[in-house]
Amino acid sequence: MTGGTGFLGSHLLAALSSHGYRNVTAFGAEQYDLTHERDVERMIADLKPEAIVHLAAVVGGIGANRLHPGSFFFKNLMMGSLLMEHARRAGVGRFVSVGTICSYPKFTPVPFREEDLWNGYPEETNAPYGLAKKMLLVQSQAYRQEYGYDGVNVLLVNLYGPGDNFDPESSHVIPALIRKCVEAAEKGAPSLSVWGTGKATREFLYVEDAAEAIVLAAERLQDSEPVNLGAGMEISIRELSEKIAALCGFKGDLVWDPTKPDGQPRRSLDVSRAKKLLGWSAKTPLEEGLKRTIDWYRGKR
Repeated sequence: MTGGTGFLGSHLLAALSSHGYRNVTAFGAEQYDLTHERDVERMIADLKPEAIVHLAAVVGGIGANRLHPGSFFFKNLMMGSLLMEHARRAGVGRFVSVGTICSYPKFTPVPFREEDLWNGYPEETNAPYGLAKKMLLVQSQAYRQEYGYDGVNVLLVNLYGPGDNFDPESSHVIPALIRKCVEAAEKGAPSLSVWGTGKATREFLYVEDAAEAIVLAAERLQDSEPVNLGAGMEISIRELSEKIAALCGFKGDLVWDPTKPDGQPRRSLDVSRAKKLLGWSAKTPLEEGLKRTIDWYRGKR
C-alpha cells in the first residue's frame, strides 16, 4: 500500500485487517520516493507485492493547490504512472488507483455521475492535481486494453476523521475549520475569518467508511471504469462552518472573506454505482463523524 503511513492509509490498514488480510505492507515517502523510477523499481523488488493499493498523493486545500500547482501536478503524475508501469512489468496481479473528485469538470451537473467525468475542465485551483490523478484512470484503461492488466479505479470525495492533517498551511476545510474554532473558543475570540462566501457546497466522507469501500473495490471491481465513493449528501460551506463552530463551542461570529476563492461551486456524488458493484454505502452521519474528529483533535493537541 503506497501512502500507507498517512491519514487514509492508517484506517485502510485497520479495514484490511478486519477483512482477514495479514501480509499487508504500508510505506511512505521516507522509505521509497515514488516520483523517482529507481525507488519504484527498488520497492517492487524489495516487497514483491501481489497487489497494490495506490493511496500516495501530494495534496492539500485550496491554498496549497494555488501555491504549488506545478509540484502537485508533477509529483502526482509521476508517482502514479511509474508505479503502474513497473507493477505491470513485474506481474503485480492487481492495481487499485484511489482518485479524486477534483478530476470532475468545474460545472458538472449535481450529483456527479461517472459518465460526466470528461465533459469539461476541472476547477482551476485544483486542476493540476485533479488532472494528474485522472491520468491514472486513462493509464489503467489503456493498459487493460493493450496488456490485459487488472487496474481498477475509485474516486473519493473530501475525507475527514481522526488522524486528519490539521496543519493550517495544507489542511482541507474540515480540519482547518476545527482547528480555527477550537483555538478561537479557547481564547474567547469574538470572531474568526473563513475563506470565501460560504455558498459553495461540498460532500464529505468519514475516513473509516472510505477505507471499507476501498477494500471492497479491491475485492470486487471487474473492470477499469471509475466508481464514485461518497456519502451521497451535499452541504454548503456556510452550514458546515456553523455546525463545526457549534460543536467546538465557539460562540463568536464567522466573518466571510470573499477575496478568497470558493473553489468549485458545487460538489456532490451519485454513489449508485458503488452501491450496485460493491454493495457499499456510507454509514457515518456527518455530525457524528465531526464529533469524533473534534474529540480526537482535542485529545492529540
